[in-house]
Amino acid sequence: MFLRDLVLTNYKNYEQAELKFSPKINCLVGNNGVGKTNILDAVHYLSLTKSFFNNIDSSNIRHAEDYFIINGTFNRGRDDDNIFCSFQKQKQKVLKRNGKEYQRLSDHIGKYPVVMVSPADLALISEGSEERRRFMNKIISQYDPEYLDSVMKYNKALLQRNKVLKDGRFDTDMISIWDAQLVTYGNYIYTQRQKLVEELIPVFRENYEFISKGKEIVSLSYRSHLHDGDLQELLKESLKKDRVLEYTTTGIHKDDLVFEMEGHQVKSVGSQGQQKSYLVALKLAKFHYIKEKSGFAPILLLDDIFDKFDADRVEQIIRLVGNHRFGQIFITDTHRDRLQVILDGVDAEHKLFRIGDTSLIEEVSIKNSRS
Repeated sequence: MFLRDLVLTNYKNYEQAELKFSPKINCLVGNNGVGKTNILDAVHYLSLTKSFFNNIDSSNIRHAEDYFIINGTFNRGRDDDNIFCSFQKQKQKVLKRNGKEYQRLSDHIGKYPVVMVSPADLALISEGSEERRRFMNKIISQYDPEYLDSVMKYNKALLQRNKVLKDGRFDTDMISIWDAQLVTYGNYIYTQRQKLVEELIPVFRENYEFISKGKEIVSLSYRSHLHDGDLQELLKESLKKDRVLEYTTTGIHKDDLVFEMEGHQVKSVGSQGQQKSYLVALKLAKFHYIKEKSGFAPILLLDDIFDKFDADRVEQIIRLVGNHRFGQIFITDTHRDRLQVILDGVDAEHKLFRIGDTSLIEEVSIKNSRS
């Protein structure tokens, strides 16, 4: 699978932009702030119906405009699929596949999977558990529609249960109703998250060892209340506490991932380069997991990944992603020469786009495979 072309209208800093991509490696170079990352984000949006960086759609509209349009063509073998997405202030988002509008945006998720590696991933380490639950949700939702539906229904039931807990009259029957839904959807979510982490761990460790050349030992684990017992019983046991605090204190909405290096939290002991290596290894494990589940390689978006890395780790990452296990790749960098040196060692076709300070996009070169 690959993205053949992309047309933007009023998306972020682009009034109008048209690009035709290589099915292998696409490089976007230019100064900071010219819009390299916005191209990658548009690809992410077209795939997952939302920005990687901001869930508020109106924030993605170009200044002084009231709408944006993203249009692109994905190829999945013999057929091309045109995907059209538009958003106008005060109106509903419109998403069409080959001219036919989706009734539910969630039906689009997973058809054209992408994996983004970005400096913003640092939030997975530095921020709270919500970020890490979102990470798990975004992976599983790209191949399992039932999971995405379960997460939405669990969150709705959780919201309603919390409302009952805050109600001074307190209704035991209503608590039972919402508990039953939390158990049904929560158990499914828990099972899928367990499977995810179990399958991520060996690939993640292998990736990190390759990137670091075995310099550090890392681990990844899944933390959940459901490790300790049945959710139905846990909810009953916590009800008294929940009534006092007026919110639900146990369940899969408290799940977390534990990131460790040499037996300590990565957040506490990892350098900037080590933390970034951890995240790159994790995201590439995500890539392989989705590839195994979907049967084809997702698009890989690498945003400014060379920052904070020494030369050895950059070289190892390029070796890792430059092999034929990966499909289409997008890379941004501020240094064209550095990118060219790296790509000279990769046996794959690539296109290089230079983005000027006025967001003018120029296709600089095309390099064909040496094989």
